[in-house]
Amino acid sequence: MMTKRLFDLAMASFGLLLLGPVLLAIAAWIKLDSRGPVFFRQQRVGRNGKLFRIHKFRTMSAGQPGNEQPLITVGADPRITRAGATLRRTKLDELPQLIDVVRGDMSLVGPRPEVPRYVALYPEALRAKVLSVRPGITDLASIEHRDESELLARAADPEREYVEVVMPAKLRAAARYVDEMSLATDVRVLGSTLRALWIH
Repeated sequence: MMTKRLFDLAMASFGLLLLGPVLLAIAAWIKLDSRGPVFFRQQRVGRNGKLFRIHKFRTMSAGQPGNEQPLITVGADPRITRAGATLRRTKLDELPQLIDVVRGDMSLVGPRPEVPRYVALYPEALRAKVLSVRPGITDLASIEHRDESELLARAADPEREYVEVVMPAKLRAAARYVDEMSLATDVRVLGSTLRALWIH
């Protein structure tokens, strides 16, 4: 949808310009708080199954064995830095994904991109539908599961809980989004996201 892409490009570009000082301040905070790069990049599955590297602000300590960020984060992971805890709670760690939107790998609104390991578990029909659109920085599933880490921390087997309960719920929401996708829907989801962050 050309209108959606133009909206994404305009809003993401404006956001990067407007938030430039904030992004620089966060980057400086990360560097002062702990050793390592400012950004965390991870391979995700994008539109039509194309792989890309998503950008986030780094929220975990670097330079230690087994330091790679896990596929799912559960509760108070000891690798989360002081700055990272705040960035995760406020979702500010997601802001660099505006870069991915400008590059065309992501959209402002759309199904959240998953790692290849979990996409391989998608039911075939849902996989085709969900991957038919660009993944997004936010969607209704992200709002509904914004406390996902704490939920998984209470599970006896966090990854199994994610695969068998959380991920199917997210996929159902993603499929509904694809069926109802429109610019008006995106504006509503963005508004709901901002309200959820404000209340949270």
